[in-house]
Amino acid sequence: SLKEIRRKIPLNILSLCNIGMTVLICSGTPGTGKTTLCKALNKKLHFKYFNISTLVKKYHLTEGYDKRLQTFLVDEKKLNKLLLSLIKHYPHVLIDGHLSHYLPSQAVDLCLICTTSIPVLKERLKKRRYSLQKIQENVDAENLSVCLVEAQEQKHTILVVDTSKKV
Repeated sequence: SLKEIRRKIPLNILSLCNIGMTVLICSGTPGTGKTTLCKALNKKLHFKYFNISTLVKKYHLTEGYDKRLQTFLVDEKKLNKLLLSLIKHYPHVLIDGHLSHYLPSQAVDLCLICTTSIPVLKERLKKRRYSLQKIQENVDAENLSVCLVEAQEQKHTILVVDTSKKV
């Protein structure tokens, strides 16, 4: 529940924010608990919160649909341009979405990477009614730590948050 996760927010995240961190991003494989963590974190931080899925829909930042993956293809350049303008406009920003780690590291103070156990991930994705193929795709991404590796390649300052326990 949200109450439980609020109590479990790692103190190091809150401590970092108290020493001047102003731009936080939260990434991870779909179903790892990004939005739940961000909402709980923002109850304490009161940052301007942006969900990438919402922004992509609102500003039409797609460049097609992949039938095999059953997902819209996001124009990452347009998304990054929008996110960078939002970061400049607001003094404290929390960005939630598995594409957030594509932002340049110079624009971000801390990149949270959510991770979870494979059984928990499978259960969460089944509840979302993902197809077996889409579940497997996300399980593979989680097994390979794709979001973490990509965030490391972008040279972000990273904090990994395991959400396996009751998010």
